Amino acid sequence: MTDHILTINAGSSSLKFALFTAGGLACRAIGQIEGLGIDPRFTVKDGAGEGIATSPLIGDRFVKTHADALRIIIHFVGEQFPQAVMAAVGHRVVHGGLHYTTPIIVGDDDLAALSNLNALAPLHQPHNLAGIKAAQGIFPGAPQIACFDTAFHRAHPFVADAFALPRALYDEGVRRYGFHGLSYEYVTGKLREIAPQQAKGRVILCHLGSGASICALRDGRSLASTMGFSPLDGLPMGTRSGQLDPGVLLYLMDQKGMDARTISDLLYRQSGLKGLSGISSDLRVLEASENPHARQAIDYFVYRARHEIGGLTMALGGLDAIVFCGGIGENSRAVRAQILKAMQWIGVELDDDRNKANQQVISSNRSKVKVFVIPTNEELMIARHTARLAGLM
Repeated sequence: MTDHILTINAGSSSLKFALFTAGGLACRAIGQIEGLGIDPRFTVKDGAGEGIATSPLIGDRFVKTHADALRIIIHFVGEQFPQAVMAAVGHRVVHGGLHYTTPIIVGDDDLAALSNLNALAPLHQPHNLAGIKAAQGIFPGAPQIACFDTAFHRAHPFVADAFALPRALYDEGVRRYGFHGLSYEYVTGKLREIAPQQAKGRVILCHLGSGASICALRDGRSLASTMGFSPLDGLPMGTRSGQLDPGVLLYLMDQKGMDARTISDLLYRQSGLKGLSGISSDLRVLEASENPHARQAIDYFVYRARHEIGGLTMALGGLDAIVFCGGIGENSRAVRAQILKAMQWIGVELDDDRNKANQQVISSNRSKVKVFVIPTNEELMIARHTARLAGLM
């Protein structure tokens, strides 16, 4: 029998997981169950990226909740890796609020405190905590480790965290938190390995996917992020609005009669690329579409990314490197090119051939700002924190 670490990343309708050896953190399997309660699909790859056969999930009759999905994953792991013993389970938790600034071993009091943050990240936080509770029931003897997406940003200066609201609200926690911290933490570490000189300088990290944000770093520390009080702020996303004039919310309440629940559904589930295009939240679908609304949605996404990069460059006082990660950042050559071709004024020169080939460095040799594509790995980041806190490394 061999000790292993299981990582759980619970989304609104999916459950991602990865299995690592406790010694050395070698990845043995990584996968997810998507479409919970609607059309569940189970996909898994081994550590080398090769597909592993899984039993088909028939309809949604037996796979409606995260607990259902976790039981299927555990059954799969038990069949495929019968010698694996779960020594610890690591979880991504989107919001840590004011007080959770480092990974923790979860206790009952922590679950209660973290549930108070559900309203700040309704697409993620309740499901993150549901994953922890489900894992506690299945692995009662294994420590459950919570790793927070907000923790990476907690050293921001006041001006990058505050809203111009009465100070009492700031003191209560109404401030910018920043998200995607586990992704940024992993990519920052990889950048130190790949390009240590740039990593010590002024860097902008672009995590572009169905959830999207951009972060400004100096010497590997987060100074500002486009996401704020909740994961709604900043860039438009798959179904989320991104930056919005608060007057729009007042108008929707006063003139359209919308209540908080209706507005929440609008901003979190009906907006972004999906709302702008009227077609899909998936950038790949929009790129393949000839509908002009699809093109407009992509153009708006690119425009907002350029806008935020420009503002963060100002905050840094210049720029030494840009890094793309996330599903769009790692795979959409067209979106990267559109963003970067408007960045000549800050010293970026794209190499079209390198970009089309999806190389690690996609800027030209003449570019003053070096541009990288670095695949993120939140699961490995969670596993590292879990191994450390559980005393497994």
